[in-house]
Amino acid sequence: MIQAIGFDFDGVLLESTEMKTRAYALLFKDEDKKTIQRVVQYHLKYEGISRFEKIKIIYQDILKRSLSKKKFQVLCEKFSDLVVNEVIDAPWVAGAKEFLVAKQDSYIFFVASGTPQEELKEIIHRRGMTNFFDEIFGSPSSKDELIRRIIKKYSFLPSEIAFIGDAESDWEAAQKTEVNFIYRKRLVTSSLNNFSGPVISSLCNLESCLSSIDKP
Repeated sequence: MIQAIGFDFDGVLLESTEMKTRAYALLFKDEDKKTIQRVVQYHLKYEGISRFEKIKIIYQDILKRSLSKKKFQVLCEKFSDLVVNEVIDAPWVAGAKEFLVAKQDSYIFFVASGTPQEELKEIIHRRGMTNFFDEIFGSPSSKDELIRRIIKKYSFLPSEIAFIGDAESDWEAAQKTEVNFIYRKRLVTSSLNNFSGPVISSLCNLESCLSSIDKP
């Protein structure tokens, strides 16, 4: 039986993925148009991965430039400035708030996101969401590491956890930890590689989806 539910944040609880995409374009707005397109395409291909990793790889593989520690910190801070207030004002994914309100006493709820942890906690606090969650985890730890923390802390079996994500990196984390995975498929996203499990377009029917997983 499912005892804990983990949520990726952007694109699962909030409709905030487009804000992150715009932020990457703005972060590299001084580059030529083709380079900006490559940056955005890279971000979209690896949604869910920490910006700490992405910015370094963008410099190494796309810009072909060295990245000093100081420049890296400036870029990370600028990215945060671009997205925090927008994410705080982002609309809920349909059904998300209603599910959290109705079921917060029925499960252990946790967030496992690629957003930096302190920034994630600030956003969740400023949106008045903190009380919904037993644990709030962000980067730099990977999502599979975050899920393993939950397994260890609460002595769960992987089969007792469901993780909801909207990106390939979320599905990979679920595979590594052997937890149940539910794919929140946005209209603009493609299907996941080798995934044949439950797919939802919103969280309105999440309860019935969980019931189907719990069936023997």
